[in-house]
Amino acid sequence: MGFVTLLVVLFWLKTLLAYFVDFKLGLSDPFQFLILLLNPLATTILLFGLALYFKRARFFYPFIFLIDILNSLLLYINVIYFREFTDFMTVSTMLGYSKVDQGLSGSSLALTSPHDILYWLDLVLVLALMATRRIYIDPRPLNKRVGLAVTSSALLLFTVNLTLGEMDRPQLLTRTFDRTYLVKYLGLDAFTVYDGIKSQHTSELRSHAKKSELSGILKYVHKNYAAPDKSMYGVAKGKNVIILHLESFQQFLINKKVNGQEVTPFLNKLYKSKATYSFDNFFHEVGQGKTSDAETMLETGTYGLPQGSLFTQLGNDNTFQAAPAIFDQAGYSTAVFHGNVASFWNRSNTYKNLGYQYFFDASYYDTSGDKSLGYGLKDKLLFNDSVKYLQHLQQPFYVKYLTVTNHFPFTLDSEDSSFKTPNTGDKTVDNYFKTAHYLDQSIKEFYAYLHKSGLDKNSLVMIYGDHYGISNSSNKSLAKLLGVNPDDWNDYDNAQLQRVPLMFNMPGYKKGKVEHTYGGEVDVLPTLMHLMGMNTKKYIQFGTDLFSKTHNPVVAFRNRDWVSPDYTSIDGTVYSNKTQEEIHPDKALQAKLDAIQKHVNQGLNDSDSLNQKNLLRFFHPKGFTAVDPSDYNYSDGLEKEEKLEKKLGLKSTSLFSRNGDKSTQPFYKTDAPELGHKTTDSNRIKITNQDDTSGK
Repeated sequence: MGFVTLLVVLFWLKTLLAYFVDFKLGLSDPFQFLILLLNPLATTILLFGLALYFKRARFFYPFIFLIDILNSLLLYINVIYFREFTDFMTVSTMLGYSKVDQGLSGSSLALTSPHDILYWLDLVLVLALMATRRIYIDPRPLNKRVGLAVTSSALLLFTVNLTLGEMDRPQLLTRTFDRTYLVKYLGLDAFTVYDGIKSQHTSELRSHAKKSELSGILKYVHKNYAAPDKSMYGVAKGKNVIILHLESFQQFLINKKVNGQEVTPFLNKLYKSKATYSFDNFFHEVGQGKTSDAETMLETGTYGLPQGSLFTQLGNDNTFQAAPAIFDQAGYSTAVFHGNVASFWNRSNTYKNLGYQYFFDASYYDTSGDKSLGYGLKDKLLFNDSVKYLQHLQQPFYVKYLTVTNHFPFTLDSEDSSFKTPNTGDKTVDNYFKTAHYLDQSIKEFYAYLHKSGLDKNSLVMIYGDHYGISNSSNKSLAKLLGVNPDDWNDYDNAQLQRVPLMFNMPGYKKGKVEHTYGGEVDVLPTLMHLMGMNTKKYIQFGTDLFSKTHNPVVAFRNRDWVSPDYTSIDGTVYSNKTQEEIHPDKALQAKLDAIQKHVNQGLNDSDSLNQKNLLRFFHPKGFTAVDPSDYNYSDGLEKEEKLEKKLGLKSTSLFSRNGDKSTQPFYKTDAPELGHKTTDSNRIKITNQDDTSGK
């Protein structure tokens, strides 16, 4: 037992070395520090303790050394891989030698560091001490109850570790935001096992998948296809597409006043503008993947997964026929602007499979000091600082801005806002209005730039909320602000509150209005493509055009609940939207409700089958070229833009070229106080770019 303890302590210490020196996992509070200290112990004790089941010393010592060597090797190859990729090795990467060889493009020797000797020194020292008999081999046979006791203790410790991790990061295993989170909370061994189980499950699904399984899906999609309204088809043809992804932004914020102040005065103006088609019965349909689910529906026209995030679980190697690739092949430049790290929600890999040419993540911006919050660069700075990259994109372009400031827990530095919050007794609810107001100001500044630069004249700006900001547990605190008695609040109210804004704004357009059509996020892609004059019939999309006369107004939630213009179904209980009360349907109505539920279930099931089995690899739409993710690298976006401008010369259509090869940055005006703050060594987020191998 003393020998086992020695090896466990030594391995624990070198794991902490990797955590703090090489991985730099980014701790935000003492609780996370405690979890990080604890997480290597459970799995290390569990693995090393397996040797205790060998009674004889001649089996015990070789086996525990083998475990130590293999675990040290796993730790070290992750250290090397992390230095190159700023990511952890998945099981599929380990099993695919060619991928590892390609991943470690430089010499492995160049990736080593002098302190790497510490990852192997413990093994050398223990062997030397045994050879010199400073450590004696104990020949006494072990009682197998010792092994059982150690295993039980290790499992108990892991349960404690997992519980603490879930306390700090709820739904840690099911949502899997980022591989770094799993390592930080559960350790490298646990992450590897978890990833292996997921990989095996996905592999089994895909290995048994057949092309014939597409027939049922195609039948459903074609049956539910909604032809475009001829008066709306192509009204934005040839325009730039600018998508503003409003983090955690709910519909009730529109036209809402608090203490006599409009929460979102600029968005209110856009919402009511004749240049905008706005939807007041538009619902988010996200599951555990939240923001990434919203992106999945926006870009692919398919639903997120029943558990976890499609981006993190399948984004590495799934086949997509997504909006970025479709627009790219129609002659558009495609890019994402986001102030968080590229690895969050596995965007750095998924975006390549979606076909995005550029991804300007946090590594492209100064996020130091108070310029960022926990989820990335503040919105005013994101819009302002993105100009240096946006202005060099060739037009027309399809770009997406992912905002982050209006993110739970809705904190904001005092100098960024003077908005007077309500006093509901729930700080989350109160501060939500402050960060939403800040987001509104950010968009106003961005629109001023669009107008000053002339981009607004040739752009369609699509604005949408990705998911709820206030969770059901806090809705009763919100109720009074919405004019509802908290004691009367129920599941029906929760469902109706899942509305988020959707606006298609075309400056200069005069026929816009507020539409009352019911729809959800899965309907966005076919709607947008039809506005752009693009054919959707040849693609597999589960939503329908919101402007179509045959649009299906049933909105499916990820948990299989649904809402329609007349009824809302929550956990099998059906409410009348007119009376807002539970109904007890007769036979005829029940048949109608059953048909709606069947439609909802089939759509979700078919989408899950399509994505989990990667069935799009068998589907080849005419005129669409399959995406090759190796074509994309996100480390040198600006250099690639400028190189293309130079190559095109007078044919360049970038805003920079159209402005006489002068920067349009002076056109941008922001009151963000952080512009006057110096760059510091401190940072609220950890900046990485796994495509950047320059060592900078």
